[in-house]
Amino acid sequence: MKVAITVWDEKISPVFDSAHKLLIVDIKNEKIKNISYKSFDPELEARLAEELSLIGIEVLICGAISQAYSTLIEARTIQLIPFINGNVNEVLDSYAKGNPLVPAFSMPGCREGGSLV
Repeated sequence: MKVAITVWDEKISPVFDSAHKLLIVDIKNEKIKNISYKSFDPELEARLAEELSLIGIEVLICGAISQAYSTLIEARTIQLIPFINGNVNEVLDSYAKGNPLVPAFSMPGCREGGSLV
């Protein structure tokens, strides 16, 4: 499974729409492999969604995300896991092991589905 996660330093970028870097990994048998980074321009929503699809991203984990971006990404049949925060390595490790990211890594004030508490 190919997973992308927005990064800012060693944390998940708090706002997808202003992020500039993705960490891309393959997850197989609960192990993280083939780690790479991809820079992107957040102003080019449709182009990014197309690129994610072309490189085979199946899951995108991110912080807050606008409706425009989420619609474009989900239209490419990429599973979106939004409103997640925390250390990138901890989030990826938990996800690779099949653990739910919500509520452990939910952004403050958010719950499953990104709605406010």
